[in-house]
This record gives sequence, C-alpha cells and structure tokens, in this order.
Amino acid sequence: MKKLLLTLALIAGMAGFGFSAPASAQVYIRIGPPAPRHEYYRPRPGYTWNGGHWAWRAGRWIWVGGYWVSGRPGCQWIPGHWSRSWRGNYWVPAHWNC
Repeated sequence: MKKLLLTLALIAGMAGFGFSAPASAQVYIRIGPPAPRHEYYRPRPGYTWNGGHWAWRAGRWIWVGGYWVSGRPGCQWIPGHWSRSWRGNYWVPAHWNC
C-alpha cells in the first residue's frame, strides 16, 4: 500500500512539472511581422499614445490597435516593439522608463 501511494504521489508531482511554464516565457517567431499600419490620433494633454502593433496569435499575425496611456511626469515612454536575435523575432512590451 505504501509503495502504491508513493508511486501515485511521484506521478502527481511529475505531472505538475510537465504542465507548468515560466510566467515570463519568451516566444520567438521566425517570420517577421508585416509593415505597421498607420493610425490617426490627436494629441491629448497628460496622455501618451501607445501605437498599435502586430501580434503573433494562433500561428498568424493579427493587428492590435493602439490606445492611450496615462502620463507619468519625469518618465520616458518606451513603445512596444519587435526585436531580433539569433533565435528569431521576439516582442518587447511597452513600458515606462523612470
């Protein structure tokens, strides 16, 4: 009986490791994104425009429209962008540099 319980506990523990993924997993895409679309917007005081971008979802490129971000005095907005490494293209999310 002890051997059976130990075996079941070991299998359950291994199953948990098999399905867990790191929260900050990086996805690399071999095909670069299409040319960005042009979005029209008017400046808004106190806000920064986060432009739209192409995202890789379900094996294809989809357009994600831009949106306004509330400004932070003394900080610089770094827009999200695609970067390239020897592994392929990867997305760097938009963020504030304070």
